[in-house]
Amino acid sequence: MELHDFAEWIRHMSLFTAVRESALVYPVILSSHLACIAVFGGLIVVTNLRLLGLALTQYSIASVVRQLRPWKWAGLILMVSLGILLAGSKANIYIDNPYFVMKISTLLLIAVHFLIFRKAVYRDEAEPGEKQPRSSGIAKLAGATSLALWITVVTMGRWIAYYDRPDSAKLIAPAGQTISLSAVSTRPTNIRPD
Repeated sequence: MELHDFAEWIRHMSLFTAVRESALVYPVILSSHLACIAVFGGLIVVTNLRLLGLALTQYSIASVVRQLRPWKWAGLILMVSLGILLAGSKANIYIDNPYFVMKISTLLLIAVHFLIFRKAVYRDEAEPGEKQPRSSGIAKLAGATSLALWITVVTMGRWIAYYDRPDSAKLIAPAGQTISLSAVSTRPTNIRPD
């Protein structure tokens, strides 16, 4: 089974078909996904600014991570669930979209990032009253890397909608002019396909 066939199979599953064909469900899911990104993204930024030592320095890293963790997990689960519904309902469109592929790849890198820094940075081992006035080098590295990865995810997610597939019904003339196949009556030798 080819990748496009697999994407078509996913797209035609009853759940994804219902999402795609509903006049209200798809826009509600999309809006909720974007709202989750805003809230979850804000919590990620706050955590990473603390890791970088740029905000909430009166609180320990462990305290900030501990207090935001349940909200971040809830937001992540909801955001990913909604994202799966959106992607599945248009799998045939997204499967070869380079921005979608980069977004999913970056999400996988975020999982690797979490596994690498989990023990050193994100594990809750500090006492509630423990202060960490300065962030360690490893915490700063984790924060900067996390910010870069999440900014990439959001950027690629936004660019997904603006990707235009190369149109097979157009040709490019050597001078850079685009002409339609319907305008070509004979097969020219000086025009190359897109």
